[in-house]
Amino acid sequence: MKRLLAIAITVAMVLAVGTVRSRAAGPPRLPSAKKFDRLAQAALAAMQKRAAELSVSGVAVVAYAPGDTITGWTSRMLVVGRMQDASTATSKGNNLLGIAYAKASEMAATLQNSGTAQRPPMTGEFGWQGGVIGRGKTGYIIVAFSGGKSEDDVQVSRAGLAMLQPAL
Repeated sequence: MKRLLAIAITVAMVLAVGTVRSRAAGPPRLPSAKKFDRLAQAALAAMQKRAAELSVSGVAVVAYAPGDTITGWTSRMLVVGRMQDASTATSKGNNLLGIAYAKASEMAATLQNSGTAQRPPMTGEFGWQGGVIGRGKTGYIIVAFSGGKSEDDVQVSRAGLAMLQPAL
């Protein structure tokens, strides 16, 4: 009986140490600012190139959120030709940067590509396509473009995700 008790205590201690070690690992680490900046610049350049191929202009956004839950992110943005569409007598204009970030915020909330959620858009969301989200090694990668037709925006965003996903 004493021997069984000793074995049970030993097993419990081993399991407890394993639990402590796994908790001690902490949250996933962000890539260094220098590394993320380099990767983001490459992704934004790929998006700019794809936008030129499609003859569209607008705003590109890339973001990385570490971990399994999005509670913060690091992001970069690039104006690819224009940041706004001016208002006219028949249109109030467009803030393309605001639209790109609205797409990104929708993806952060739904973990789905923008405009594909199985729920109505919330206030602050438009439900417009043009952003893509993917899992990296240690977190989520969110990429959005605004300025072209939805299908063009998606293609531009996919070019950015393709650059970031293998590295993050």
